[in-house]
Amino acid sequence: MKLIALGLNHLTAPVNLREQVAFDAESTGPALLALAREPGVEEAMILSTCNRTELYVSVAAGAEDVPQAWLSRHHQLTPGKLDEFLYRHDEDAAVRHMFRVATGLDSMVLGEPQILGQVKDAYQQARDAQALRAPMERLLQHTFAVAKRVRTDTRIGAHTVSVAFTAVRLAEQVFADLRQACVLLIGAGDTIELAARHLVDKQVRRLIVANRTLENAQELASRCGGYAISLNDLPQHLAEADIVISSTAARQPIVTRAMVEKAVAARRRKPMFMVDIAVPRDIEPSVGELDDVFLYGIDDLHQVIDDNRRSRQAAANEADAIIDLQVERYMAWRRALSLRNPAVDLRQHAEVYRDEVLDKARAMLARGKSPEEALAFLANTLTNKLLHHPSARLREAAMSGDMDLLHAAGRLYGITEKPEVSEE
Repeated sequence: MKLIALGLNHLTAPVNLREQVAFDAESTGPALLALAREPGVEEAMILSTCNRTELYVSVAAGAEDVPQAWLSRHHQLTPGKLDEFLYRHDEDAAVRHMFRVATGLDSMVLGEPQILGQVKDAYQQARDAQALRAPMERLLQHTFAVAKRVRTDTRIGAHTVSVAFTAVRLAEQVFADLRQACVLLIGAGDTIELAARHLVDKQVRRLIVANRTLENAQELASRCGGYAISLNDLPQHLAEADIVISSTAARQPIVTRAMVEKAVAARRRKPMFMVDIAVPRDIEPSVGELDDVFLYGIDDLHQVIDDNRRSRQAAANEADAIIDLQVERYMAWRRALSLRNPAVDLRQHAEVYRDEVLDKARAMLARGKSPEEALAFLANTLTNKLLHHPSARLREAAMSGDMDLLHAAGRLYGITEKPEVSEE
């Protein structure tokens, strides 16, 4: 089997293409089942976030191109459309890529911690779909251990800036004093909750949480001192918001141009700052064309993030050193899977000898031989059969002076030389 990591991310593909190949929580399970049924695919995991869509697959020889063909076909894309945007890593490079992704070294925000939870979610989805076997199961467990060690042994997590924090910081640059701003948060997932916490720290004047499930919005709003509404009520409250931050798993835009036009008119041209950090996008891109509206997408956060990247680069170098060592350890375990285990062969041979000699001893008893005679035959014959080949090889080694084999045999059989006893 060959391990392959195939995907595209915020560095290789624009957001409009990333949203075309994104998988949400509902579609990932059926997609995994379909991918696992592809010819030559032995194992599969799909990782899909706002910044990346990646397939981790183990494939049989000759099936290396199957995952890429499946990805285009599954999303009904023109053949070849993804070619210039995709990256592919094989074997140890695929292991290294997974480790770097899980530790946040491949993220837009260097060292951001949320990605590890997303990798764990992807792992659980793959397990639920029964798309994993021992090699990738072991790889994922190793990945989680590596991520934990990197967090413990380096400062990659110190002063980490999440995408949510970056969105709030960008809003702070537009509104010098967030204590005078009303903020509308759309969604109730981890990213929005992080944004809410940062906004509370900034003592934002008012916080509105909108979500498809009102109970989830109410739960988050109660923890942050905000006000909860359902998405159906969004048009009535949009005009109240100075700042809008949206991150949902919706497949279609939630905030339309028409909704924003009405909100801006009701605000009497008072500027509105909007950040859409969802993929697929929650806010229609044409909203950015409106006067008095400042719309930022996930790719627009690069500049703010780059300012913080340099301060964590030294820690990232330390993390890469840890990862290099752990890649070799995992690959050594994986290579051992393909090697024939001599211990298994040895036991099988011994069991064959045992059965042959045992049958002959039973036959002796059936012919009237005494139990003592049958037991002596069993013990002597089995000993001779088991030791014949090793003894012959050791005699040859002794005659040729092959000390390496002689010493190895001593270690293998647990034989140690007895020290000579002095007669003095």
